[in-house]
Amino acid sequence: MDDLLKNLNPMQKEAVLTTEGPLLLLAGAGSGKTRVLVHRMAFLVEQGVDPYNILAITFTNKAAREMKERVSTLAENGEAIWVSTFHSMCVRILRREISRLGYGSSFTIYDTDDSEKLMKAVIREQDLNEKIFTPKSVLNIIGRQKDELIGAEDFAKLYGEDFKMRIIGKLYAEYQKKLRQANALDFDDIIFRTVELFATWGDVLGRYQERFVYISVDEYQDTNTAQYQLVRLLSAKHGNLCVVGDDDQSIYGWRGANINNILDFEKDFPNAVTIKLEQNYRSTGIILDAANAVIRNNKSRKSKRLWTEKTDGSPVRLHRADSDIEEADFVVESMASGLAEGLQYRDFAVLYRTNAQSRIIEDRFVKNSVPYRIFGGVRFYERREIKDVMAYLKVIYNPLDDIALKRIVNVPRRGIGDTTLEKIGAYAVKNELPFIDALRGIDKVMSSSRNKNVTAFVELFDSLRNTAEKSDVETLIREILERTGYKLELQSDRDENSEDRVNNVMELVSKAAEFDRSAEVKGLAVFLEEVSLVADIDNYNESDDAAVLMTLHSSKGLEFPVVFITGAEEGIFPGYMAAASGDPKNLEEERRLCYVGITRAKNELYITSAVSRRQHGQMVYNAPSRFLKEIPAELVCTDRPERKKSKPDDGSVYVPKPSPGLCPPAAEMKNSYAPVINTKINKESLDFVIGDSVLQQRYGIGVVTEIRPAGADFEVTVEFPEIGRKKFMAHLSKLVKQS
Repeated sequence: MDDLLKNLNPMQKEAVLTTEGPLLLLAGAGSGKTRVLVHRMAFLVEQGVDPYNILAITFTNKAAREMKERVSTLAENGEAIWVSTFHSMCVRILRREISRLGYGSSFTIYDTDDSEKLMKAVIREQDLNEKIFTPKSVLNIIGRQKDELIGAEDFAKLYGEDFKMRIIGKLYAEYQKKLRQANALDFDDIIFRTVELFATWGDVLGRYQERFVYISVDEYQDTNTAQYQLVRLLSAKHGNLCVVGDDDQSIYGWRGANINNILDFEKDFPNAVTIKLEQNYRSTGIILDAANAVIRNNKSRKSKRLWTEKTDGSPVRLHRADSDIEEADFVVESMASGLAEGLQYRDFAVLYRTNAQSRIIEDRFVKNSVPYRIFGGVRFYERREIKDVMAYLKVIYNPLDDIALKRIVNVPRRGIGDTTLEKIGAYAVKNELPFIDALRGIDKVMSSSRNKNVTAFVELFDSLRNTAEKSDVETLIREILERTGYKLELQSDRDENSEDRVNNVMELVSKAAEFDRSAEVKGLAVFLEEVSLVADIDNYNESDDAAVLMTLHSSKGLEFPVVFITGAEEGIFPGYMAAASGDPKNLEEERRLCYVGITRAKNELYITSAVSRRQHGQMVYNAPSRFLKEIPAELVCTDRPERKKSKPDDGSVYVPKPSPGLCPPAAEMKNSYAPVINTKINKESLDFVIGDSVLQQRYGIGVVTEIRPAGADFEVTVEFPEIGRKKFMAHLSKLVKQS
């Protein structure tokens, strides 16, 4: 037991030792929550608990794999502990028990495309307008109902007075009927059906309650109603439920997460013990003070304050750029300064509120030969809506580009079906014609009333080619979006991503306007070449030395030595809809997102904004984000001299009160990174250094490649010949140096 506890701080140790009854572990950012969960499970095994009786639930497969691997190195037979995501756990249970619900155990799981095809068929059978009842928007509504454990019958009762919702209720019922006929579940059914199983069949629930004596749930702030009810049912017999989370990092309300699950835990479990993990092992003191200052403005939260034993570090650097282009250039220049001080590209992360913001940053990275990779979404020019518009441009420029032509011939939908396209394609191949020529000769291909749709497309295509001959690129794209109906289709799509898609295509318009204005050589051909350079650069994997670009949502759970939060402006972050909604819950979730972004930074934090930027093809002027005003002036510095406003309310310059000082040049700032320790540390406890061979009981002999501080211990990375790279805590893993 001493080995498991000696390197934990007092609150971590208390959490590990509190094994009986409900436990709420409020784990602030960077406080070592995974370490506590792993040690807690290992402690249970050491105290005689059968690993078979322990369940740990996470949200990602990556987290589950890491947790299982770590507990396996600490606890005897630790691999027998059931560590799983919510969905994989429920699928495993349903495979054994779903016959009670009238399904076969060999049920299939429909992915998004499968579900949309099925819903499309249902909508057509009901003779409904797909532009009003789009499959995606209907499925989005149904998915939220399943998250709230509202089935088709209950949905009809709840919304029977609303005409449109009454129709969606019928679609819901028919959709579920067809799923059952196909012996299939969609993604949202997985947890919904498991809760239904437990609520209906007491003997099944009893077996799993008997098995899972000790249950842990990670990222509890992200649970929805169905997940909450599942956990309550499973833990009801023994009551040994440990939930770990941070209400200040609840940022997924838009997809069903219910922050009240963690805020009301003590009400739901009156005998609960609450332990706060507030010591942070990631960030400097100033970064934590900035995060604390921002998040304390939220009212719906549990009181806590992150602190660290690390030094205060450098101030948060604020930069107010003249434009979004200058903002991106500032990021590149700041990275160059860090590289000169010994950092690597992988030490930098650029975070933004919406995917559309990445385009200019990507362009400047390409221009300056900065290697980068994107997480949490596809690259800007590889997003579906961007590829569609680019396909129009490519085929307008080169009508022989059959790949681009086939992509957009029925996008947006214009009544040219797959059967028609197959016949046209076969005719083109047989007669050795370009696809566009086969389209022009449609009457020779087939005799059908649908030929007029093909003819209308060819006429539209020819008209757009004529436009291209006398227009700049921005005008041409605008004409494509309007005359094809593509923009209207995006706007009528009511799913949660439709606004992002519209923003993305309008960002492409901004890109074209910038090109038309500033390119040395203009024209569609040059524009296509410039874009293809960006699209062709995605050749990096996680081990590459490359800067990281991602949304703030995608960054949760990650950390980087240097973080840039870009676009810190009203209307962007916080978003316009959140600020204008009048609902304080929406603004509080945006503030939590800001808190998440700040706490990703280990050593340096930059927050940037722009006086002007292009949005939706128009030049806009946004005031600096209100979140900047919530960071005390003594914690920040600015990278440019103070300038007076030309007008009192034009929002062009942000001057905090009191005004921050000027940041010193990067070369004069203290280098506090030290990412790798390559000499002996604490000779009394470690007898190996980087490059030494060590023996690990489970994996054999490997070579130490990295040693990093980790609270009161050290994280050691070891490269094994057969299985690759593994990480261990130095004092707990009992690594033995080999001579």
